[in-house]
Amino acid sequence: MAREKPHMNAIFVGHVDHGKSTTVGRLMFDSGNIDEQTMRKLKDKAQELGKSGFEFAFVMDNLKEERERGVTIDLSYKKFMSDKFEMTIIDAPGHKDFVKNMITGSSQADVAFLIVAASDGVMAQTKEHVWLCKTLGVQQLCVAVNKMDAVKYDEAKFKEVKESVSKLVQTAGYNLEKVAFIPISAFEGDNVVKKSENMAWYTGPTIREQLDKFDEPEKPTGLPLRLPIQDVYSIPGIGVVPVGRVETGKMKVGDKVIVVPGRDGKGIEGEVKSIEMHHEQVQETIAGDNIGFNVRGIGKKDIARGDVLGLSSNPPTICTEFKAQIVVINHPTVLTKGYTPVFHIHTAQVACQIVNIDKKLDPATGETLEENPDFIKNGDAAIVTVKPTKPMVIEKKSDIPQMASFAIRDAGSTVAAGMCIELTKK
Repeated sequence: MAREKPHMNAIFVGHVDHGKSTTVGRLMFDSGNIDEQTMRKLKDKAQELGKSGFEFAFVMDNLKEERERGVTIDLSYKKFMSDKFEMTIIDAPGHKDFVKNMITGSSQADVAFLIVAASDGVMAQTKEHVWLCKTLGVQQLCVAVNKMDAVKYDEAKFKEVKESVSKLVQTAGYNLEKVAFIPISAFEGDNVVKKSENMAWYTGPTIREQLDKFDEPEKPTGLPLRLPIQDVYSIPGIGVVPVGRVETGKMKVGDKVIVVPGRDGKGIEGEVKSIEMHHEQVQETIAGDNIGFNVRGIGKKDIARGDVLGLSSNPPTICTEFKAQIVVINHPTVLTKGYTPVFHIHTAQVACQIVNIDKKLDPATGETLEENPDFIKNGDAAIVTVKPTKPMVIEKKSDIPQMASFAIRDAGSTVAAGMCIELTKK
């Protein structure tokens, strides 16, 4: 199977109701990735549900429940061919309860479009999403200032939003020179695929053009194989089929592999019998591929979501303790040592205790502000020592960055996000 165009994952993030789904729907439709007939059906459906004008959002909102509520719940993935890339577009929920999905989504994204409504400007989730994108390793960012029709296509309004978002993007550590700001109206179709006639003052790219302006993401094929398990299926005639995304390295049929920590914390070994990608059998697969596979010697009870596969010659790292650099995004009070929230790391969810707060850092510069503080609160960055409550795979940022990032969640919201910088191997 020839790989014609380089693959790229683009995620659309931003505050709830700022127009992510509508932007993506408009992009798919105006570029001919969805036909008129499908669109007409969605339009009728939208009117029938009393949600007229939501038809573009419906392109992405596949779930019945979402249509009725008009809210994006889960991640939806859509294929999109641009001139330069074969893209997977991930529409990430902005809704508070759904930030969890946003985390698994952005850990898979190469580039992000941050959608900010011109009428509202920077909101709480706008900040959260920028930090998450950066901490979780989304390298390239573009800001789309949406709902320009609601502010009568006023350039001054665009500039005002651009200024406040610029500060945010810089604080999070993005290079402002590389961040494009595009004024759009997803609803009316301005500057998504078609150049806007209402904003002659803007001469930059449309969203569609910006897709091809991004740098091709580097494939971490030179790093050791790491494949976090997302799900495990039993398929008649084939057997046990784990599925997941190859985060780093390569895997081919015949490879001797190990899945850790597995049920007993020591892992289980086997040999790769077959690999399937997009319903086709393949012999070899590389970083970035979403695959299903079958391993001789691994049964349904041996592995589960959250385990990680690697080559037997270079097994994934199980840690007993690790140090991490975190940013506190949204904690109701203060975060102290002894706190034991759930860490979401690649596909694993493990309760971990913060056994010490080593340093409080300046979030903008990373300089140490205080050694061993008693607590940290919203907006603080820190180095902490963490002890997982059960065996868990994580890697150091300096070794395998794709396996180092995590989000900390508690009582339905994202408390903090971070990266592992040191670890003690089991």
